[in-house]
Amino acid sequence: MPGAPVNTAKRIDAQVKAITKSAILIDTHNDIPSFTIDGADIGNSPKTQTDIPRLRQGGVGAIFFSVYVASKYVDGNHSANRALQMIDAVKHDIIERYPDTFQLALTADDIVKAHRKHKIAALMGIEGGHAIEDSPRLLRDYYALGVRYMTLTHTNTNNWADSSGDMNDPKVQHHNGLTAQGKEIIEEMNRLGMMVDISHVADKTFWDALATSQAPLIASHSAARAVTDVPRNMTDDMIRALAKRGGVIQVNFYCNFISQQAANAPKDAHPHATLADAVAHIDHIRQVAGIDAIGIGSDFDGIECAPEGLNDVSKFPELTRALLEKGYTPADIKKIYGGNTLRLMRQVERVAAQMKRAGQPAGQ
Repeated sequence: MPGAPVNTAKRIDAQVKAITKSAILIDTHNDIPSFTIDGADIGNSPKTQTDIPRLRQGGVGAIFFSVYVASKYVDGNHSANRALQMIDAVKHDIIERYPDTFQLALTADDIVKAHRKHKIAALMGIEGGHAIEDSPRLLRDYYALGVRYMTLTHTNTNNWADSSGDMNDPKVQHHNGLTAQGKEIIEEMNRLGMMVDISHVADKTFWDALATSQAPLIASHSAARAVTDVPRNMTDDMIRALAKRGGVIQVNFYCNFISQQAANAPKDAHPHATLADAVAHIDHIRQVAGIDAIGIGSDFDGIECAPEGLNDVSKFPELTRALLEKGYTPADIKKIYGGNTLRLMRQVERVAAQMKRAGQPAGQ
């Protein structure tokens, strides 16, 4: 009847504001440290996709800052050096520089405590398993420094895990998934309480990791292959299996991963995606595996193309609006934005506590 659309719009406006204020929005993958390490100021950085004013505008409650170690650092064994510098960039250039905004978080409860103080919880995840240089000792060191997940591979296969990024490269020595050492590294991650991240891995590596890990897995920044057919995305079978074990797929916003048209575009073309493309991946995952399987892993500042309408950290309220208009409830959205990730983190923490109580020794 006349006037109903206006009333609906007002109701949605009110819900967007309420969710932006109350939800603990956890973005599990943000690459701004790759810029702060070279001098960018997260306090005001209009040329990047992330800075403090826009984080506040977007209602972001927690960020896993990516400790990204590019594959080039493998040459000459510079991976650990780069990882340590990136960790310092998060701690020194972000958290210590803006203590009124950020608070280091090491646990799920720490995220909740930061939110209560109206601070943004700052966490770290290593991107690229080569950063440990095949050493469980370095893995433990990174955990002690605050790292709470590790992406088993980046686009490069390492000495113990196959990547989705080079499966067709005949020059690369592949392992058919995880090696025995790779399985030991996952066991040590479980014992520490470090989440096992399967974004970027080859399909067989995913299945090996799922069979090995005693804790649920996280896909820190991935999307659905049934919607956009690229190797970096997860098949429906993978999504279902991940969810069945309590895992969460954190939806990535990279144009080429969420839009088939962008994925198929020529190399010299400008790819394009929209907010609706991101919603389509969220909706597909809900249909395949349920609301408890979905999170957000934007990959902001690690992507050169973000969706129109969702192109930086300030735009999360627009995603909230789009989900509400699609029929998602505020409770659904709060699960997607943080509830599911907090649940996963708590389960990882419980598994670690159980393994330590059982006296399981550290890996060598």
